[in-house]
Amino acid sequence: MRNVNQLFANGMNVFFAAILLAGAFFALPQSTVTAAEKPNIIVVLVDDMGFSDIGCYGSEIETPHLDKLAADGLRFTQFYNSGRCCPTRASLMTGLQPHQVGIGHMTEPPEQSLGFEGPYQGYLNDRCATLAEVLRSGGYHTLMTGKWHLGLQRRECWPMQRGFDRFYGGLSGAFNYFKPGGGRGMSLGNDPVDTDDEFYATDKFTDVACGFISDACDTDDRPFFLYLAYNAPHWPLNAKVKDFEKYRGKYSAGWDALMKNRLAKQVNLGLFPPDTLAAPHEGPAWDGLTDEKRDELDAIMAAYAGCIDSIDQNIGKLCDHLKSIGQYDNTLILFLSDNGACQEGGILGQGSEQMVKDPPLETVAGVRLGQAWANACNTPFRLYKHFVHEGGACTPMIASWPDGMKQIKRGGFVRQPAYLPDVMATCLELSGSSYPSDLPSCVGESMVGAITGSSEAIHVEPIYWEHEGNAAMRWDNWKLVREYKKPWELYDIANDRTELRDLSSVQQAKRLEMVKMWESWAIENQVAFPERFNMYEFLRKKRNAEQQNKKQLKKRE
Repeated sequence: MRNVNQLFANGMNVFFAAILLAGAFFALPQSTVTAAEKPNIIVVLVDDMGFSDIGCYGSEIETPHLDKLAADGLRFTQFYNSGRCCPTRASLMTGLQPHQVGIGHMTEPPEQSLGFEGPYQGYLNDRCATLAEVLRSGGYHTLMTGKWHLGLQRRECWPMQRGFDRFYGGLSGAFNYFKPGGGRGMSLGNDPVDTDDEFYATDKFTDVACGFISDACDTDDRPFFLYLAYNAPHWPLNAKVKDFEKYRGKYSAGWDALMKNRLAKQVNLGLFPPDTLAAPHEGPAWDGLTDEKRDELDAIMAAYAGCIDSIDQNIGKLCDHLKSIGQYDNTLILFLSDNGACQEGGILGQGSEQMVKDPPLETVAGVRLGQAWANACNTPFRLYKHFVHEGGACTPMIASWPDGMKQIKRGGFVRQPAYLPDVMATCLELSGSSYPSDLPSCVGESMVGAITGSSEAIHVEPIYWEHEGNAAMRWDNWKLVREYKKPWELYDIANDRTELRDLSSVQQAKRLEMVKMWESWAIENQVAFPERFNMYEFLRKKRNAEQQNKKQLKKRE
């Protein structure tokens, strides 16, 4: 493998080759918008961060740079993701439902290709266009650093093959922050590259992104699109020791105290009305745990907080760089999370202070947040990653664009529901680009009006979700939602944002109407319902069947 610095020089050759390929795939955009009028666009996606985990959404974690971004921009209060890492990335990148583009569940595991077609094939299919492909057709430089997670086995699915001029990051779904390894290493373009002893993923992704931006701006006056996809705070929670120690001891009062303090701050910020009730916490009573276990849990949460603090430091670095080269004011920055906080790791999580200070390297073993803390990190909502109740599928989302927000009062909220495909629709409007006419149309709606001060609804028609059998639908203020095979629930989100008063029995006609609409959508999008589809269960059954067949063949011989 070559060192990353040795490969940077190849970037421009790759860039010009990619431009030629783009011309063969896309028609010239039908737009009168000049390059100088088009904003730069940056999408920052963080991984497994809860709704209340940054200061401007209620957290005690120090995030001054994100708070400043929000104070100078707008915060969305009802922005929805797809409930899980790679379905979110699939929808964000394409402006379509994840089922439409081949990632209805997860990407294929690193060690095995599925050999399975349809909405659950496990990699980005060819029946879609990415943000990078569309924006490059509209005259943008297209840059990416960070986590891809849209198909590892199939080279045609990698960033450089899907419209990015330059890419540095990891193709897999998780990797070590300090020393990636075990088949989960870093790539520059299509080439694997080594990391040195100074490597820290959050820092490196930002530093390389800043370099990519400078190179693009030095090349010509065309705008740039940057997709900065941090792996933090996904497990393993590899916080730097100094960031970890900053929060050590701050969580000794437990999750109930954390939720109470965060909700009070959220009400004070104006995110929620004073009568908002937090969804009940699902973990054990804090006082019923041993002193040793409470200390261990404090360390786990401190590691998580340290990872988020590091993200904020790097947002500050990115914004400072944009300002230093005169590109900040005309750059739209969208900051969001791919799903709610992550419960993977058991009820009480995994890890200790020692594991933070002496982390395993070249592996994804390490500290995990766990269900009890994840529940609290999504204050005031129900559930967490995997699910499409508010705690799993509602993300903080900050929009900042100084030149585009001159006429509005900044620091406020966008309270209209929106979701991932709207990012593609927004980019299409701002860039003057066109989505290929021979592919399924973008299912999103532009958020430009909301970002520039309009209070009109972004969506008049319903929006839908499904992941692993968890399903939901938003139609105006009504939300239909189901956890796996449990009965459908119905909520009036305008008056019950935390989903505490199920109206399915008293609004039976509305529930039935919405269930029929959801099922029609599911059939149209090849969703596997009412059965839950889990890719890893499917693969396990497939391997077992293959082993049984081999045994039977041997017996016959």
